[in-house]
Amino acid sequence: MDTPAPALTFRDATDGDVDALVALIESAYRGESSRAGWTTEADILEGRRTDAEGVLEVVKSPDSRLLIVERGDRIVACCQLEHRGDHAYFGMFAVSPTLQGAGLGKTVIEEAERQARATWGVTEMHMTVISVRDDLIAWYERRGYSRTGRMTPFPYGDERFGIPLRDDLRFELLVKKLA
Repeated sequence: MDTPAPALTFRDATDGDVDALVALIESAYRGESSRAGWTTEADILEGRRTDAEGVLEVVKSPDSRLLIVERGDRIVACCQLEHRGDHAYFGMFAVSPTLQGAGLGKTVIEEAERQARATWGVTEMHMTVISVRDDLIAWYERRGYSRTGRMTPFPYGDERFGIPLRDDLRFELLVKKLA
């Protein structure tokens, strides 16, 4: 008889979680390990996705929360929530590549939306997605997010965001009204 997987728990990140979070985020988006999931950016960007300094900045910011999702004693997902007046920004979203495609991401984003409403009373969630990520944008659209057509340039030359493998990268703002 199979033992059921431990329940998911959600909590705010602490300084002690930073290294594990960097490893999770990198594994979900960059390098060969990211190819085990479907959210990889390995074909459009090389280099790093984040670093300890960037993650710690989110953990320490008074207007942000870095929500950790654990199954048992293992961090399996995370996301950033940042309070920006009447809306929250959703970012730094990562799900362990070996767990992608089984509904965990949907559960995480629903909980993030719930917590943003409950904590800050916001009426919208905003995020930016690399505009060439059609499969990822379609996934967010199925979760109720709308494309706005509002683009911001990709920071070419700033290796903190990765090393682009193509010259047409931009960020598109996606927005969802929260009930």
